Amino acid sequence: MASTASHVSFLPPILTFCGAAVVAVPVFRLLGLSAVLGYLAAGVAIGPSGLSLVEDPQTIATVAELGVVLLLFIIGLELKLSHLWSMKRDIFGLGFAQLTLTAVCLGGAALAIGFSPKASFVTGVAVALSATAIALQMLGERNDLPTPYGQRSFAILLFQDLSVVPLLAILPLLASGAAAEQTSLMDRLLTVGETLAAIAAVILVGRYGLNPFFRVLARSGAREVMTASALLVVLGAALLMQEVGLSMAMGAFLAGLLLAESNFRHQLEADIEPFRGMLLGLFFMSVGMSIDLALVREQWLLLALAAPVVLLGKTLLITVLSRLFGARWRDGLRSGTILCTAGEFAFVLLPVATGLGLMTAAEAQPVTALAAITMLLGPILSTVVEKVLSRHREAEEEPDPGAVPGHEGELESRVLVIGFGRFGQIVNQVLLAQGIDATVIDNDVARIRDAGRFGLKVYYGDGTRLDVLRAAGAEKAEMICICIDDQDAMMKIIEIIHENFKNARSFVRAFDRIHAVELMHHDVDYQIREVFESAIVFGRAALEELGTDPDTAAATANDVRKRDIARLVLQKEVGTMGGAELVVGAKITPEPLKAPTGKAKALSPETRDILGEEVL
Repeated sequence: MASTASHVSFLPPILTFCGAAVVAVPVFRLLGLSAVLGYLAAGVAIGPSGLSLVEDPQTIATVAELGVVLLLFIIGLELKLSHLWSMKRDIFGLGFAQLTLTAVCLGGAALAIGFSPKASFVTGVAVALSATAIALQMLGERNDLPTPYGQRSFAILLFQDLSVVPLLAILPLLASGAAAEQTSLMDRLLTVGETLAAIAAVILVGRYGLNPFFRVLARSGAREVMTASALLVVLGAALLMQEVGLSMAMGAFLAGLLLAESNFRHQLEADIEPFRGMLLGLFFMSVGMSIDLALVREQWLLLALAAPVVLLGKTLLITVLSRLFGARWRDGLRSGTILCTAGEFAFVLLPVATGLGLMTAAEAQPVTALAAITMLLGPILSTVVEKVLSRHREAEEEPDPGAVPGHEGELESRVLVIGFGRFGQIVNQVLLAQGIDATVIDNDVARIRDAGRFGLKVYYGDGTRLDVLRAAGAEKAEMICICIDDQDAMMKIIEIIHENFKNARSFVRAFDRIHAVELMHHDVDYQIREVFESAIVFGRAALEELGTDPDTAAATANDVRKRDIARLVLQKEVGTMGGAELVVGAKITPEPLKAPTGKAKALSPETRDILGEEVL
């Protein structure tokens, strides 16, 4: 049995990280700054250059890299070939231009101060990449991701993320000249073959194995198993890529990309999101801890000149390029300040390049410090510029003809339907008849398979979970239709909608009169009892079949409908039984909408006993 000391040993660092985050992040948020900046400052404070509360930052950084891995997995989940194609101009045009021109300028500057050509190339591309985690976090905090400048910023980040893979493949080729004497041609070919085999294995398993795998797990109904399986897929693909010499991020990205069309996509994203957020926070803190204040003091002049040059230079380049691709100057400037920092992958590319002999430690250390400093100062610059521009935002309300299509097209559905049972299917039929494609959530595998025949966007997920609703686009939906058959779950969803998605109208399926009154008390925008209208239509058809004039039958049915609605409203205002429901044990009983013309008559002894009639 483990000793008490062994249990306690890992608690101090955990408490240190939690305490630093709990103190720093709220303070920076109260100052109107990004949470990312709070994490970075907390890392500086507790790191070796600060209070030295963490003894081994490198070990923490290794664990924190999983945050970037999970981020790339979610980016892969959000990608589809159709989305890539619709954004092709900004991704492969604007993104390529930004990365190329920025890398050339920064690489040229590194060459001018004495770096070797290969080190200058690595420096240029490492600092030209932007911090995906910081940019997406800030865009999310501002709710600006769907805006034109947010979409263009995402397109640039997307190209940068896609370019990391070939960049990691190019570095060993640049070093191959020095390693040629030590590595035979057969060994190099074997390494290339292993890499291609690993990529092929991830693609084949992802394409043909993951959906059946998740389908079997979903039938078990165990939510924690789905979470474990999501982590298994992400980390398994990441480990496989690492074993063949590629980045873990590439494996996670491939896994996400292959699951982008999966019906389980939103549930997977919701399961991964808490781990991603926690580990990304840890990653930012590890970046803060990596800032060597002694090195900063030693080379303060170089870093003091280089940091503003990088921030302002990248901002200027992105602003001009965005303008050339159709953006307004103001939107281009906002994109520039969002993307002016160096990126997370600088901390991946620089160590790899150093290990391959492309640059010396003396060259890599100041570049690493420069990248960390830009990540510290960039959010401040972006926040200041955003506050200045926000005072003159009236002109931005005009439509932008160059707006980029949403990268999350299916998440911009006007309607979100929760439940694809017999009720939800008919609701979707009506919406589809008018060309309205709803996003549907259901946690029944058979229903998801059936929905495939409708051509609907149906995803596996638990509609009572806030993270699933957010992942499915509830924040962008105009209307959320709740069509499930679990009353408790339904009331939980209504509470979540009213608390978190106030702009969405709530349309709810009610089971009976009692449930309808309860829904009215919860201020839903619309509710209907699932059998009420069908019973009204049924009764009207019966009247017509019995010889009643169709117009009279229709008027009678409409009169019953009006009287029922009037009583329902009255019961909501004064209580379902006018106060009698407060008596312990009292139950709501059906009442006629019109006074009966005669007394009930029992036709059998058993019925007379039930009605309490006296035997004549």
